[in-house]
Parts: sequence; structure tokens; C-alpha cells
Amino acid sequence: MNNKKPTLELKKVVKSFKQGGQTLEVLRGIDLDIMPGEVIALVGPSGSGKSTMLQIAGLLDRPSGGDIYLDGQNCSKLGDAMRTSLRRDYLGFVYQYHNLLGDFDATENVVLPQLIAGVSMKEAREKAQWLLSRLGLEKRLKHRPAELSGGEQQRVAIARALANTPKLLLADEPTGNLDPRTSETVFSELISIVKETHLSALIATHNFDLAGKMDRCVRLENGKLVDLRAAAFVSENNFYQ
Repeated sequence: MNNKKPTLELKKVVKSFKQGGQTLEVLRGIDLDIMPGEVIALVGPSGSGKSTMLQIAGLLDRPSGGDIYLDGQNCSKLGDAMRTSLRRDYLGFVYQYHNLLGDFDATENVVLPQLIAGVSMKEAREKAQWLLSRLGLEKRLKHRPAELSGGEQQRVAIARALANTPKLLLADEPTGNLDPRTSETVFSELISIVKETHLSALIATHNFDLAGKMDRCVRLENGKLVDLRAAAFVSENNFYQ
């Protein structure tokens, strides 16, 4: 009998916006469970609400209705301070654009979130250097973002997202700004570390090949989630519809 709790549960999540006197319904009752160690691809056309869904799952935005559970805890009604604490300790974020701090080198960009979480400088620096080396940046530890390629910058962003050992990684088109070859390399490194550390991950992507390498694929369409089941069996036809 499996007694594991889902890392993330979305229950009947609704999100709407007021626009020009009308109500725009972006999410219409989203249900999703992600189990420990599971990597799920989130697909759908541009404008379908994938980023909105990730923002809500990551406690960066509040739903208009429904509940968000992290490791069994209902986070829907929590105050801002507790939500900030959970984002720091429980969640990791990777975006299409790396958003690195330009005045700091690669190591420092990965050290800073750990210091905020209360980790010692020595431990934070060791963890940062280990992660960056694991991502192939052992010779770029002292380079600032402007001195790194796009793929290298995204590797630093991935290391930063993993620095505080989150239970859940949320990624919004993490390789969408990279060329195909670099995208494949960075994605493979990301998935390898996620699997080795038994994280859960929800990754929004437009890349059919990358989605097919994840455990499961869900498609957001008309504000609803359609479960495409095992990602390896997703066809290009139902992926893009």
C-alpha cells in the first residue's frame, strides 16, 4: 500500500481576471497531483494559462477558487509571510529567462538564496560549487552572467533553483530561449539532477521531444487539464491540438 502524499495537489483551482468589464476565465477547475519523484510536462498553446497555473502552484499568485496543497498542507489561505517561507524552503523556480544578478558571479548567484535561508557561507559555497560543477560549469565559477553564454546562464539559474534542496521544481519554458542543441543538453542535465535527488517537477514546455522524456504529460486547453498519460506515448497530433 502506497502511503506517500502528493508533493503538489491542485484541487478545483479556478483563476479569472476582469478585463474591459468582462470576466476572463483562465483556469476552470484544475485538478492535478504530482507524486514525489514524478516529473510532469505541462503543454498547451501560448496564452492557454500555463504560466498562470505555475504562478499559482508556486504560491506567487492566488487562485480565484480552489485549493493548493504542498506536501499535504493547504496553502490557499496562508498569509504572505508563510507563503514566502514555503517558496524559500519548499519550491524551486526556473524561468525561460535566467534573471541572474549581473553584479555577482556564478557561484555567488547560487550562494545568495542559501544565505537567505540561513545556511552558512562555507556550506553555501560548497553546495553552489558542487551544483555548478555537476552542471558542467566547474571552469566558470567566477564568471559573471555577461561573461557566460545563454546555455551557461541557464545552467546557473538551474543550480540556483536547486540550491535550497526544494521538494518541488517549477519550470516555465526553461530551455525555450536556447538553440536546439543547447536546449537538449541543459534539459538532460536538469532531468538527471531531478531524478538523482528525487524531486518532483512540473515543467511547462512547447518542445514535443522534451515533453516525451518526462514521466507524464498534461495539456492545458480551454482552462481545463487533459491528462495525456505516459509522456512517451504522446503523439505530435494530440500534443499540438
